[in-house]
Amino acid sequence: MAIVAAVVVVLLGAGITGMALAHSDDRPGWGRHPMSTSGWVDGSMMGSARSTDEAGYLSEMVAHHREAIVAAGELIRSDRPAMRAFGRRIVADQTAQIELMQGWLAEWYAGERDAAYAPMMRDLSGLSGVALDRAFLDNMIGHHMAAVMMSQQLLMGGLAEHREVVELARTIRDDQRVEIRWMHAARSPLDR
Repeated sequence: MAIVAAVVVVLLGAGITGMALAHSDDRPGWGRHPMSTSGWVDGSMMGSARSTDEAGYLSEMVAHHREAIVAAGELIRSDRPAMRAFGRRIVADQTAQIELMQGWLAEWYAGERDAAYAPMMRDLSGLSGVALDRAFLDNMIGHHMAAVMMSQQLLMGGLAEHREVVELARTIRDDQRVEIRWMHAARSPLDR
C-alpha cells in the first residue's frame, strides 16, 4: 500500500507540474482561482488535499465534486460526443456522491464548519471546440488526481470512522483512476 501511495504522489506531482508548464506561456497566472477578480486564491493546485479526519474529507470532497460538476457541465458545448457523454457521467456520478456525503455530514457531524477549499479548475465558459476539450482535460486530470490522493490519504491514514465512507473513498479512488486513464487517451489526439 505504501508503494501505491508513493506512486500516486509522484503521478500527482508530475501531472500538476505538467499542467502548470503547459499553461505557463498561454495563461499568465495559471494556478490561481479563476473565479476571483484578483486572480487565483493561493496559487496551489493541491491546496485542498489536506484532510486530517473523516469530516474534513467529506466536506472537502463535497466542494471538490461541486467544482467538477460545474466544469463537466461546460462539456455540453463540446463538439465531441464522447466528451459530452463523459461530462454527463461526471455530473450524474458526483451529484449522487455529494448527496450521500451531505447526508453523512448532517447525520454524523452536524454543526461542524465546512473545510476550506482552494478551487483548482479554471473558468471554461468562454471556450469552445478543441480549446474547451483541451482545457477541461488538462484541468480535470489534475483535479481527479487530487481526489485520488485525498481518498488514498483517508484510507491509508485510517482516518475513516464509518464503513460507508471507506467504501465511498475506495469508489472515488478507483473510478477516478480509470477516468484519468480515459482522459489521457482523450487528450492525446488534441495536439495533432
